[in-house]
Amino acid sequence: MAITQLSVFLENSPGRLAEAVRIISDAEVNIRAMSLADTKDFGILRIIVSDADKAKSTLSANYIVMETRVIAVKMDDQAGALNNILQTLEKAQINVEYMYAFTGSESYSAYVVLRVDDLEHAEEVLAESGMPTLTDEKLKAIL
Repeated sequence: MAITQLSVFLENSPGRLAEAVRIISDAEVNIRAMSLADTKDFGILRIIVSDADKAKSTLSANYIVMETRVIAVKMDDQAGALNNILQTLEKAQINVEYMYAFTGSESYSAYVVLRVDDLEHAEEVLAESGMPTLTDEKLKAIL
């Protein structure tokens, strides 16, 4: 199952990231995972949050915000776990466009967030391989 990721486009200047995080915090939305990529002029803040609708509506007053469906795959927090996921996707000819990870509240668990070129096929392949994925509802419950 896919989860909602927000991409927030930020000017690459002092204070813009802090301002976006403050807006999310003031809305009482918890950031579960994040990634920041930048260029000389702008950055893309990718976030998984406790309430995507609330965060999007709050941030949209000051920023361009896009929703993307991504996959969060549970993996053991041990060597080789990520390799197993990536090998499974490679065998199915699914391209990973980008990824980042976060730890879960369960002992020795982690999740890798994947943006892939074929979301539905990736979900099927991962499920068939016994690799659990999160939904937005499950994400709220585990963290």
